[in-house]
Amino acid sequence: MKAEKTPEESVAEQVQVLTQSTMNGANRLFGGRLMEWIDIVAAVVARRHSEHNVTTVLVETLEFLAPAVANSTIVLKGRIVYVGRASMVVRVTSYVEELNGTRTLINSAYLTMVALGEDGRPCPVPKLTVMSAEDKAEWDKAETRRNIREAERKRERGGK
Repeated sequence: MKAEKTPEESVAEQVQVLTQSTMNGANRLFGGRLMEWIDIVAAVVARRHSEHNVTTVLVETLEFLAPAVANSTIVLKGRIVYVGRASMVVRVTSYVEELNGTRTLINSAYLTMVALGEDGRPCPVPKLTVMSAEDKAEWDKAETRRNIREAERKRERGGK
């Protein structure tokens, strides 16, 4: 296992064409199906980064921005944006891709995944090398969200 990796080393992309089986009662993409695909893409990204099996521990953000209808092409892109000792934050963006290649963002999600060792317990993951300004901004936002969650947990435990 490498000591450090770049976000590019673990990028994943999935493409789906929407069929009737993926539609809800309003004839739009069923949100739960999109959530399933997002979780799969996030897991692939985290597995590539950690070189271990992973589990989802937190869906930080899952924002539905626009609908998708039958016969749409959906493109999901996953990228690692932050790592802790055993945890990884993955951003998954989902788009409707028109026949001319134009993409419209329909969902943005951040998931925290944890690498699992042979014993099924959390295990260390490679550090993340962030080089671009966009990668640094994503890292900073993820770190801020993590600090807020930790402070909230501490308050819930009575400050201990």
